[in-house]
Amino acid sequence: MALTPLDVRNAKPRAIPYKLADEKGLFLLVQPSGARLWRLKYRFHKVERKLSLGHYPEVSLKEARDRRDDARRMVEGGADPIAVRRREKLEGELRAATTFRLVADEYLEKMEAEGKSDATMKKARWFRDLLDRDIGPLPVADIMPQELLAALRKLERRGHRETANRTRAFASRVCRYAIVTARATTNPADVLRGALIAPRTKHHAALTDPKDVGEMLRAIDGYTGQAETLLALQLAPHLYVRPGELRKAEWSEIDTKAAVWRIPAHKMKMKQEHAVPLSRQVLGYLKQLKAIGRNSVYLFPSLSSPLRPMCENTLNSALRRMGYGKDDMTSHGFRATAATLLNESGLWHPDAIERSLAHGERNGVRAAYHRGAHWDERVRMAQWWSDHLDKLRSGVKVLRPKLRRTSLPQKGAAKVGNFEETVAARA
Repeated sequence: MALTPLDVRNAKPRAIPYKLADEKGLFLLVQPSGARLWRLKYRFHKVERKLSLGHYPEVSLKEARDRRDDARRMVEGGADPIAVRRREKLEGELRAATTFRLVADEYLEKMEAEGKSDATMKKARWFRDLLDRDIGPLPVADIMPQELLAALRKLERRGHRETANRTRAFASRVCRYAIVTARATTNPADVLRGALIAPRTKHHAALTDPKDVGEMLRAIDGYTGQAETLLALQLAPHLYVRPGELRKAEWSEIDTKAAVWRIPAHKMKMKQEHAVPLSRQVLGYLKQLKAIGRNSVYLFPSLSSPLRPMCENTLNSALRRMGYGKDDMTSHGFRATAATLLNESGLWHPDAIERSLAHGERNGVRAAYHRGAHWDERVRMAQWWSDHLDKLRSGVKVLRPKLRRTSLPQKGAAKVGNFEETVAARA
């Protein structure tokens, strides 16, 4: 006979546990302590099992019957309700323990094992820390797009639009890693593409007027700081590599006989080895640098320890001492200076200039071709560029391309072939 709600409500404890049977295996177990527990008796593969369905009055008679029916449907479908519940419990515990912070840390370990640069790892850890307070403790599988967006909006409201967008991209990589390692099924960061305000493109400050470049080169020669810093400043415009590549340069990478500097792939932004042809002027600066006699693998060791390279702010600080503000010139700006003036010269193939700047080529076949196809031109270009810088520094004569055959020579200029020779203003 089926139980009624009144039967359940009036069930009183006795000296020993007893059962009140309902229908289809459901019964109420009344304990001497007064606890009333719903239980379901069923058979799975001919073995009798008992499943707990909750406590009365938290679970009413109607709810207990609904849970009984759900469990019986599982049995009919070939699943053991106890095994299903155990699995769900383990999955829940794992999901609760698999937080965004834990997965992010694991992803950072993977990046480090793959040989990512120190600068890349430092930025990645910073992005993780920016998110840690808001979503770090949350199960990575349960993070909703709006929760991540709220964390990113905080950065955006402080005016850090670029940081907010880069942090979203980092969160996306972590969530993608969680998916491929079976800790999540969705990526909430991908949904937020376009949700944040796009940052304004900010270019590195650089001098591109030949007269200004000449003045800067003379100012560099007059720098009175550390000898290594002076030589780094003198080499930077000739080599126009990225600041991190210059300050981390090692003597083992320099082949003075072949006049080439081979930068290993792991030091390059695009993770491809980059060869830099060395002009006579550069070889001269390197000879001066070697004569300083610092016992270090680095060309520009730190003042505090020869085991570390020069600080990343050293060259920018030197430029500030020389009177160049952050909106005038930066150590990265030497690349823009070279790119602008080399292109304006009209003498060199654009692909040769791009290769000298180590700008990556996404097409692998095309990249392999360009690494070799323009080498001879790059060697000539390196020497021309150093000679050109010498002319700018001395403030004498520079060559400008004649852009149109029909154009008239500038007043006071002597026509030489396809170029007009003009006198640069003296400082």
